[in-house]
Amino acid sequence: MAKKYFQVPELILGFDTETTGLSVTSERAISYGFCAYRFGVPVWSAHFFVVPDRPISAGAHRVHGLSVEDLEGKRASAAVYNVEGGLSHAIKILRHFHQRGAHIVGSNLGRFDLEMLRRSSMSVLGNALDNPYFDISLLRIIDVVEHDLAIEPSRALRPRRGLTFLCRHYGVTPGGHDALGDARAAVEVFMEQVIVNNAGQTTLLLPTNVDEFSGTLGG
Repeated sequence: MAKKYFQVPELILGFDTETTGLSVTSERAISYGFCAYRFGVPVWSAHFFVVPDRPISAGAHRVHGLSVEDLEGKRASAAVYNVEGGLSHAIKILRHFHQRGAHIVGSNLGRFDLEMLRRSSMSVLGNALDNPYFDISLLRIIDVVEHDLAIEPSRALRPRRGLTFLCRHYGVTPGGHDALGDARAAVEVFMEQVIVNNAGQTTLLLPTNVDEFSGTLGG
């Protein structure tokens, strides 16, 4: 059972993906969003795209609005990878922040985004992410949906707990089904949840060296 958090960890990394569909066993990520916060302050972010090796389903397109042509067209203004390159870059970022002690924050993170990453890595890279270089099972995960269940276990009171609902409930600007936007929204929801757990009080401390610290984050 998820625990209730009463403090925001010093370093957290928001993580989200947009995908070709909803099956973690057969679909691919087409964009990755990461955002790092230290002491509750945003200090670094990355957003990159992937041209998938399979079609984008109609249902997924209705959610995020991205087609393969859209992804190809982003090459002039954003980082665009093939599937292998996107997976390798995402794994590198997660490994880097894990080594720095970060907690990884997202919505349905373990069951969807990280599980799709693991299965895609197995099929594309031949890497089960269970080795000394990077063991995905060791990540410090905070799932804002599971955290909300710890805060309010009643499914009658909270029949829906998707990120859009949680943003509305906690007064956070939704990410709009954009990988970086949703990663940021999940982190902001988590921080609001911590404030709720502390009966409206926040103990967030502002660091004095944000600029110096952020210069070393990208890895």
